Amino acid sequence: MSKLRFSQVLLKISGEALAGGRPFGIDNLTITNFCRDIVDAAAAGARISLVIGGGNIFRGVSDQAAGMDRASADYMGMLATVLNALAVQEGLEKQGLSTRVMSAITMREVCEPYIRRRALRHLEKGRVVICAAGTGNPYFTTDTAAALRAMELKADAILKGTKVDGVYDKDPAKHADAVKFDTLTYMDVLGKRLRVMDTTAISLAMDNNLPIVVFNMFTSGNLARVLTGEPVGTVVKGDE
Repeated sequence: MSKLRFSQVLLKISGEALAGGRPFGIDNLTITNFCRDIVDAAAAGARISLVIGGGNIFRGVSDQAAGMDRASADYMGMLATVLNALAVQEGLEKQGLSTRVMSAITMREVCEPYIRRRALRHLEKGRVVICAAGTGNPYFTTDTAAALRAMELKADAILKGTKVDGVYDKDPAKHADAVKFDTLTYMDVLGKRLRVMDTTAISLAMDNNLPIVVFNMFTSGNLARVLTGEPVGTVVKGDE
């Protein structure tokens, strides 16, 4: 791998991405494939932390949660992210990479509690830190958790791994004339209401001038290309 442009990153992956082609659940082959890229990136010297969503199992604002108390539904969604984190941990460690799952909701029998200084120490030792249970608070999404953890863990950028190759003006799966953006400002995302991350996450990134790179995580080698600064996906950053 060439010289790294981003040496310390937080990778945000949606829960739905872990389902592969399934409507819900976890697809082990999908996890194995994208874990391979993470292992290669770590071997090249990148320090990587992850935040994983839980939408493949349960989402607090989904139809599944209709009629539920919002706080209770959000806690259920947080627990779903722990299941996903453990699945990704298994996928990474099978390929020889040392990891730690750190949860914002304490469950010591299966993972460590999230403590910022301990997480930084794990990164210094070359371990991948998988942050689970969002922020530990209802009414906040895993996008917001990703922005928060990225700042706490001194990431150079948030990398949002998706199933598409960047940000478009409309859904490319439904519209053949959808236009892809190579770069956007934070205000572009907020003003155009583009579905990059939720508005709280974008605002946090903007306030701290933290770039966001949206790319297709499931194209082999893309993570390495992003880390070395190749023009992959869409970059969201401040005004020049």
